[in-house]
Amino acid sequence: MAKKASDEERARPDIEPKDVRRARKARLQEWAEALNLDASGTVPELRKRILEALKGEEYLVLEEEGEEGEEGEEKPTRRPKRGRGQVYLYSVKGKPVKAIDLPPVFGHEVRPDAIRRAVSAFQANRRQPYGPAPRAGLRHAVEGWGKGRGVSRVPRLKGRGGRGAQSPGTVGGRRAHPPRPDRDWKKKLNKKERRLARASALAATADPAWVRRRGHLFPEDLSLPIILEEKVEELTDTAQALELFQRLGVDEDLARASGRKVRAGRGTMRGRRYRRPKGPLVVLTREAVGRRAFANLPGVEIQEPQGINAEVLAPGGMPGRLTLFSKNALDELGDWP
Repeated sequence: MAKKASDEERARPDIEPKDVRRARKARLQEWAEALNLDASGTVPELRKRILEALKGEEYLVLEEEGEEGEEGEEKPTRRPKRGRGQVYLYSVKGKPVKAIDLPPVFGHEVRPDAIRRAVSAFQANRRQPYGPAPRAGLRHAVEGWGKGRGVSRVPRLKGRGGRGAQSPGTVGGRRAHPPRPDRDWKKKLNKKERRLARASALAATADPAWVRRRGHLFPEDLSLPIILEEKVEELTDTAQALELFQRLGVDEDLARASGRKVRAGRGTMRGRRYRRPKGPLVVLTREAVGRRAFANLPGVEIQEPQGINAEVLAPGGMPGRLTLFSKNALDELGDWP
């Protein structure tokens, strides 16, 4: 007997996966323990308890972090700890400089159903018409024998001993139900739906649980999305970009995206033999000269703020792509709905 849906499941069209909810609750419990609060209860209760404890207080505190000194010994350095809704601003050396606020668009709810709908529309609108030639399978000199001969009444070639032709199921015959070249594959997508999908995909890039669920590899203490200072747009060499990824600790994700697999099916014969995983997304402004520095890294895609959409942020309709923004590119998202 099928299990009845709960009130929460009926209210929301697409419930978040259990591992995402568990990770969110575990993160809230860690915050509660750090503030010497009761770590029991539901997610809304934990969130309310933490917000009440932080109300009216400065919670952008500093924490100690070990860093190697000149003689190989660790010396204590101070690094800003991000508050609620804040992320680190990283330098080109991979070190956090300060904590900054994310634009309001990153605060949207993650809606996987809206993202899948938008990505499906983008893919459908790129499809090209295809189908057989109008006379494919019909270019034969045939005649029908009619009834009374004890054989099937399929069209047969003249002077070929009664060999069947032209009909579906015969050698060289037409297809029964071929794809129609005049079919319209396009899907309509409302402007508000497209914006909702883009905002949901952006919000997923700021949630480590969604990014990890997609398969990306990154350190636990890395704040998402990765925001880089303006100097990143001045990088000119691929070696500098690779060194930046190594200092940030996401070079393992580059190694993951460098592998390729043979595609299953007929695509191996049609110019798309190999499949390559999607790597990080780098968002730079249009005037940035650093595009060439990231272009040759495997799996890395470079976009400008005006070019990002739900499909770029969630390839295949799966939200949570590992994304790096330059500070200038992030500022352009400030007024997005």
